[in-house]
Amino acid sequence: MEPYRCNLKEQGFTPGSCLVLAEEKHLPACQTTLKWEKGNVYRLITSIHLSRPENYLSIYQSGCNFSCRKCHSWYFSKIKDGIWYSPDDILKEAAQYEKKVTLIEPREKATAWHAHDTCRCCGSCVVYRKRPVSCPAVLDTAAIVLSPQGFGPARNIVAFTGGDVTCRPEFYGKCAELIKTNTKLWLLVETNGYGLTPKTLDYLRGTGVDAFWLDIKAFAPEKHRWLTGCANDYILRLPEEILKRDFVLEVLSLYIPDLVEADELEQIARILAAVDSSIPFTILAFFPEYRMTDFRKPTVEEMVESYRRVKKAGLENVRLGNVGVFAPSERDQRYLIASVDRGAY
Repeated sequence: MEPYRCNLKEQGFTPGSCLVLAEEKHLPACQTTLKWEKGNVYRLITSIHLSRPENYLSIYQSGCNFSCRKCHSWYFSKIKDGIWYSPDDILKEAAQYEKKVTLIEPREKATAWHAHDTCRCCGSCVVYRKRPVSCPAVLDTAAIVLSPQGFGPARNIVAFTGGDVTCRPEFYGKCAELIKTNTKLWLLVETNGYGLTPKTLDYLRGTGVDAFWLDIKAFAPEKHRWLTGCANDYILRLPEEILKRDFVLEVLSLYIPDLVEADELEQIARILAAVDSSIPFTILAFFPEYRMTDFRKPTVEEMVESYRRVKKAGLENVRLGNVGVFAPSERDQRYLIASVDRGAY
């Protein structure tokens, strides 16, 4: 095993909040869920499958450089869990997936955000042979397939998700080189951004990574540190760094009542709009989990207000996510439909 070293610290950045439980000890994620053997790098992978509503192949990783109180993947991102995969193993999974692709997207749509342009993953066209009013109606039913999380197309995208150790980018880079050389798939990395230093971004661009889904947890530094254990000053500058290297970028933030509300989301939107007003932005409704079970879900009125303020801040492409969380009743859904643009939920 390669001796432990903090790649962030060596570049002049502060180490993450990266301890992971393994064999009754808490150790750094890159030491616990990443390893080198005979010159090859391996990553601990919890599962791989076609995910919904993203409609792409998701590779769920164990280990993370954040300690998010709201994490929905804590049982494998903060606890060592999974099977060791080499980049060659990931290539095999990607090549098998490519044979099942039913929807070819251009590189600029190598995002989760653009999945909604073609399918809402309700499965109605297959199960009932009838499309709902909300259906984009652009795909033939032959493109809709069943996966562990439901119905939808299989888009030509492979994504790393779950935990995040982009602070040690070698595994991502070697996977990207193999996938881009041997398939026609796009490669997306879902990330908290903490490991994406300028040096790492340059390296990943050179290996063929196409896109990032950046999860910005909060605008206020004290709120971000409370949520994640880490600062966010560099993360708020990341959108510009990512786009100037010609990556595709989408951004997501959670609406968390009494913590990350419309004012915070508006501030994040202003930063994004100043870089590029067309950056796709998802406002996702929080639901209680992990160490934040005493927080409530947002209301439909709160989500709509945040949508309006984010749009007013200058962003053009905004969506609300987790509709079932914040608009469970027919009354809520009518209010939502009447209050936001078509396709914004």
